[in-house]
Amino acid sequence: MKRYLITGASRGIGRAIAEKLASAGDCLLLHGRDREALARTCELVGAKSAKAVPLCYDLRDPAEIQKMVDEIGTTPLDGLINNAGIASVKPLQEITLEEWEATFAVNVTAPFLFTQKLLPIMSAGSTIVNILSVAARTGFPNWSSYCMSKFALEGFSQAVREELRPRRIRVLNVYPAATSTEIWKGVAGEWPREQMLSPDEIGAAVAYAVSRPADVAVENITLQNVSGRL
Repeated sequence: MKRYLITGASRGIGRAIAEKLASAGDCLLLHGRDREALARTCELVGAKSAKAVPLCYDLRDPAEIQKMVDEIGTTPLDGLINNAGIASVKPLQEITLEEWEATFAVNVTAPFLFTQKLLPIMSAGSTIVNILSVAARTGFPNWSSYCMSKFALEGFSQAVREELRPRRIRVLNVYPAATSTEIWKGVAGEWPREQMLSPDEIGAAVAYAVSRPADVAVENITLQNVSGRL
């Protein structure tokens, strides 16, 4: 039996990863703030004969993260998928300190805390997956707070990967280009959703990497539409 934790599993990429990882007898710990949407993800996982455990916590609050870690318990964990993320897309001068700090809390501090606190229940062959973005390598106008958080998570991920090599714990960084998720509903402008990646493609890539033999590490995956950037 495999046991995975997926943050931001209510919908989009997180839900797609959950569906791809779900297998008979496995246990998926599914985090999300939208209880109704998370319940739907749990149903999809259950339909594949996997056990789904919903975890509803606010990742902006370290105290909430600690409560979630306590609920996860000490049963060994085969995979930690840091997928939850938020974005405030607006010109630099319009970003509030509250938005900046919330972005950093969810996109950077939460993965740090989960990685640090859950390492004791991860062993050789397990995998930490960080869902980054092409915005972890390239800056985009009006996305400064989001790019900041992804660049920060990129540095953290690279350092942790090297630190955990002696323990044979794998660290996978995934860099999707624009993906058709609900995040675009909050972004001003017209965006060609038909040219974006499907969340299922990211889910399939993660499932492939995680399923490799314990001595094989798929470390960086970049996905984008064959036509290039939008």
